[in-house]
Amino acid sequence: MSHIFDFLFSQYSTYSTLDIGLEITAVVFGFLSVWFSKQNHILVFPTGMISTLIFVYLLLKWELLGDMMINAYYFIMSVYGWYVWTRKGEDNQVTPISTTTKKEKTLSLIIFLATLLFVFVVYKTFDKWTSWVAYVDTITTAIFFVGMWLMAKRKIENWIFWIVGDIISVPLYFYKGFTFTSFQYLGFTVIAILGFLAWKKHLNSNQQIA
Repeated sequence: MSHIFDFLFSQYSTYSTLDIGLEITAVVFGFLSVWFSKQNHILVFPTGMISTLIFVYLLLKWELLGDMMINAYYFIMSVYGWYVWTRKGEDNQVTPISTTTKKEKTLSLIIFLATLLFVFVVYKTFDKWTSWVAYVDTITTAIFFVGMWLMAKRKIENWIFWIVGDIISVPLYFYKGFTFTSFQYLGFTVIAILGFLAWKKHLNSNQQIA
């Protein structure tokens, strides 16, 4: 049993108690955020903002620039998403769950490609393009950027991007030495699948009523 524990958590022996506590706190609020997203509840945004602020600090300290940019972007998009989810239209109804339009699919592709280019430039500028991890970071950053934008727009396809990105992130964060965060993304994967099914059921029921 001790060998398994050492394999999973030995890297934390060099971390400060404060940083470990902050990572666990960020993971807890991250779980809450994704769970509230599955429930289609507005608390997805304040809980997510707490998690992302903590991770921005930690990832900057750990010099994981791609991951830090993801979380900084999450925070900004959470503010935007909070506004969109609570905004009422002409019929006095809040923004509903919907599918992406052709224009939004085009914008998603643009965001994806622009993010790839942006992260590549950042890594080259700071001389961080040193291993295969940088390539994976670039791809996952682009995936999550699109997923967060679609979630802020309350588009059901956001879950597909979360599922793909989460699956990639599980072994990636474990390889980087952040076991708690790796477990977080494993949980995110499960919740994202459940979230997609829940949103799909909600969308189908609304279409039948309409």
